[in-house]
Amino acid sequence: MTLQVRRVDQTDAGTVHEVIRRAFGSREPLDPPAAALAESEASIAVTLAERGGLLASLDGVPVGCLVFGPSEDRALLLTRFGVVPEAQGAGVAGALVAAAAVEARAGGHAGMRVVARSELPASLAFWEHHGFVPTTRDGVNQHMLHLFERRLRLETAEEAEAFGRRLAELLRAGDLVLLTGELGAGKTTLTRGIGAGLGVRGDVTSPTFVIARVHPPVAAGPALVHVDAYRLGGIDELDDLDLDTALADAVTVVEWGEGIAEGLAEDRLEIRIVRALGDADADPEAGTPADADPREVVLQPVGPRWLDVELEPFAR
Repeated sequence: MTLQVRRVDQTDAGTVHEVIRRAFGSREPLDPPAAALAESEASIAVTLAERGGLLASLDGVPVGCLVFGPSEDRALLLTRFGVVPEAQGAGVAGALVAAAAVEARAGGHAGMRVVARSELPASLAFWEHHGFVPTTRDGVNQHMLHLFERRLRLETAEEAEAFGRRLAELLRAGDLVLLTGELGAGKTTLTRGIGAGLGVRGDVTSPTFVIARVHPPVAAGPALVHVDAYRLGGIDELDDLDLDTALADAVTVVEWGEGIAEGLAEDRLEIRIVRALGDADADPEAGTPADADPREVVLQPVGPRWLDVELEPFAR
């Protein structure tokens, strides 16, 4: 079967309305009823004329859709998201999300928003599977947000430390940064740059043997809490650390924090560092630094705190 997703406008209002009617009409009745069921072809036409939408087809037969909603911030709102019963399980919903992400990025959006019904656990699980995290709750409506990752390449340890300095300009008290990467990937080097950018006291080194170190600020500004979670069994052990500063008053950087430290804050910046593959030997005559040890860095912001933070200049 051939699955195709295309952008649609008001000329497709009749088709989109029929898909919405069938998709939402087949669901278990909700109280209050889904707002999508109150849509008419005329109301869909107005929305599509203003903002557009997407239509998915299997072998030329329309089976799924979504309509772009009003965006009050840098996240593109996805509404009227539905797949007809006979096409569920065929990858249609995932294809719509992927196509919406392409549209959102092309439009300069930092991410995407959806509003899911709290009494539909399968729907919530679907959006979480696609990288959406819960934000606010409005009655039965659960608002969810997905922010796009950013990627950059660092050629040397010096570039990694300089990147940390630049990143520190964006950080504020209460921020949580999770660093993931194999041994020697450069997590501590990046943290050292963050510490230098924040202007904190003490040498930032691997905290492996003490688990956590607090670096107080030299002047005004937040402290740096540097944690190595490699030997921690879970967030409870992390909470039990006897730190002489509150995490709300500091920038907290956790190495090996994936799967352990996410619960410290709903908003966080996840950074994954991997060695770049497929590079030829360093050649100074070709402009490659002799001490090159290139890394790919993936920045994944999570939560509303990062929605309006400009990470694009860092993804060069």
